[in-house]
Amino acid sequence: MPKIGDRTHYCTELAESDIGKTVTVKGWAAKRRDFGGLIFVDLRDRTGIMQVVFDASQTPDFALAESVRSEYVLAVTGTLRRRDDDMINPKLKTGTVEVLAHSAEILADADTPPFAIDEADKVNELTRLKYRYLDLRTDGMVERMRMRSEMMHVTREYMHKHGFWEVETPYLGKSTPEGARDYLVPSRIKNGAFYALPQSPQLYKQLLMIGGVDKYYQIARCFRDEDLRANRQPEFTQIDMEMSFCTQRQVMDTAYGLVRDIFKKCGGVKLPAKIREMPYDEAMTRFGSDKPDTRFGLELVDVSDLAKGCGFQVFERAVATKDGSVRLINAKGFVSEKNQILSRRDVDALGEFVKTYRAKGLAWIWVKPDGELNSSITKFMSKETVDAILARANAEPGDILLFAADKNDVVFKTLGALRLHLAEKGKLIDKSKFDVLWLVDFPMFEWSDEEKRFVAQHHPFTMPHESDLEFLESDPARVRAAAYDLIINGEESGGGSLRIHDRRLQERIFRILGFTDEQIEERFGFFVNAFKYGAPPHGGLAFGFDRLVMMLTDTDNIKDVIAFPKIQNASDMMTQAPTPVDKKQTDDLGIKIVDKI
Repeated sequence: MPKIGDRTHYCTELAESDIGKTVTVKGWAAKRRDFGGLIFVDLRDRTGIMQVVFDASQTPDFALAESVRSEYVLAVTGTLRRRDDDMINPKLKTGTVEVLAHSAEILADADTPPFAIDEADKVNELTRLKYRYLDLRTDGMVERMRMRSEMMHVTREYMHKHGFWEVETPYLGKSTPEGARDYLVPSRIKNGAFYALPQSPQLYKQLLMIGGVDKYYQIARCFRDEDLRANRQPEFTQIDMEMSFCTQRQVMDTAYGLVRDIFKKCGGVKLPAKIREMPYDEAMTRFGSDKPDTRFGLELVDVSDLAKGCGFQVFERAVATKDGSVRLINAKGFVSEKNQILSRRDVDALGEFVKTYRAKGLAWIWVKPDGELNSSITKFMSKETVDAILARANAEPGDILLFAADKNDVVFKTLGALRLHLAEKGKLIDKSKFDVLWLVDFPMFEWSDEEKRFVAQHHPFTMPHESDLEFLESDPARVRAAAYDLIINGEESGGGSLRIHDRRLQERIFRILGFTDEQIEERFGFFVNAFKYGAPPHGGLAFGFDRLVMMLTDTDNIKDVIAFPKIQNASDMMTQAPTPVDKKQTDDLGIKIVDKI
């Protein structure tokens, strides 16, 4: 039986107002300093540090303190007292007080850890993930886990206040391949059949609306078998919501109200009550992105009309191509004498950078301080054409114009990425501010060269704009979706749409997407059949919860905000999952393991 009783306080709950009280604190020995008859131990729990003093003349358990080592788990009972003036530590919340130990107990000893907890930021990330249970003790991870928990709490409070019911949807569901790859779970009972882990609760939450739940939400775990990025994991969390008998405005206002509540209560950030709406087409033509970061300029300039017959063959071929264009970014002042952000070598490197986005290269015009031009393309064009391009770009001495010429999708991806790259290089982004906007009027469909058919840009259950219904079969590319994304600082934090609630319209959409009657029945039969029995108008949205936590904890790595994340190849450094299983398990499932071709 432990000799020390229950904990009375977390470490940083104690303050000068508690001086003189007998307290019990418990945690890990972060540091130990031995001065002979005095031993100081920095005791750490999830709230922070409390200094504990073991005095040989006043602590019967002084010998125990001599055996304490780093990361031992301790329980200490003692008197809270004020530190001597020369011992005050202004860096600690508890820097003016300390516990004079009366008694102590080692609850667990510890081996020397592979890295010091207070120096974990200097350690290789893979090592930290291998010993994630140690990494979780660091100040940064403690704060991010606290923030994550608080954000969940505020979310639930807000949603209940606004009449939403929290409903759990299944993890084991039906595979409906239309998007990212599913994680499949074999069935032992039904040989050769598989469940799929949910990429999102999309179908279930719409069925809940058909079922009359009216307002649903869930802090949902989702799974996608796709390549990882800095802000993506194979399993992630989203705040999922759906509403019946609603307008697009009602969904957007409710969703944004939640984000404002989270940012204010959890991060002390006051977002504006009203935010802009930007149509998709405007975002692409101005910023080259459907998640535009508008905290800085560097907007795209279309010079396609000036490129026609300009004499430079690369430009002429681009504008002669269907859906082709020539556009530029004016990196204003980036090559001035006083503040040269780009060197000639940097400009050459940009040419390699854009090839990542399928661009064949990067043309440029450098306006020297004396107004002379340095460029390999101006010799092909007349002075009138060059002057017109410079005028449209508002070019001045010290500017450099960077061009992309290709199909629009390549041009937008190239200049959209280049714009962000230049902003980082030029330190143009005020990262203390949050820039928020709604992106609306997305295309309903996009053409897939790989599949030779139209695919849904969001998902096939999105409602088209009513005014565009006449173009569904005749010109699908013209149809806009009643969809909306909330963009925060150039990141898609959440997105949703009004949903189709008319079964005949849903069938039309499936046919445009190339599904046969048999495929519709096989993949979505259970879903579309429910529409026969009365589906209310409804819409919803899902926020990437992990991304919201990233924003409020100022990290650009999603692994920082998930307790036990995966690495680039979707494996777990700590457990080594995925791992082989016993042959009996695969035999029970009727699965034979073969070498992957």
